[in-house]
Amino acid sequence: MFGVSQSTISRAITAMTPLLAKLLAECVPTVDELDSRSTYVVDGTLLPCWSWVSREKTLYSGKHRTTGLNVQVACTLDGRLAWVLDPLPGNWHDTRCLTESGVLDRDVSQWMGDKAYVGMGILTPIRTPARRELVKWERNLNYEHNAIRVRVEHVIANLKTWRILHTDYRRPFTTFATTITAALGLQFYRQA
Repeated sequence: MFGVSQSTISRAITAMTPLLAKLLAECVPTVDELDSRSTYVVDGTLLPCWSWVSREKTLYSGKHRTTGLNVQVACTLDGRLAWVLDPLPGNWHDTRCLTESGVLDRDVSQWMGDKAYVGMGILTPIRTPARRELVKWERNLNYEHNAIRVRVEHVIANLKTWRILHTDYRRPFTTFATTITAALGLQFYRQA
């Protein structure tokens, strides 16, 4: 925009984001709206944000070596975004996010995930046992599992084409969850 100051643009964004999030909230499915008979592929991702000193301990992800919020993403077997968990602290592991969200109260035996979800009732690849290699059928099973699971990685990559979701978020932290909700609402609206 030409001839408009940065502060005016910031005020407009601050005013419009909550309205957009509220308007598009109907487009964002909840976990209760997921078909219990369908198979979903789930994975977590970190949405990076600026390093606020007051929140660094809860936002810092040792795995990614940056600060951000953790979201869990589920997609269908055909690679369609199905559900996104509300953002949680970046220092939480994927299993803790699913446990705290109450998703595991549902039947997730048909859901697929990576090795981070071992022991959660979700279908995962076979872990390499101590003091032996995986045998051929185990390697083949892992290959087939990962060939399906890659769909959620593509969905996450597509989701992160939204600049606000892949660059450091620098607006006030209290607005981050609303901004994520607005971006997800736009994504689900675009996909509908």
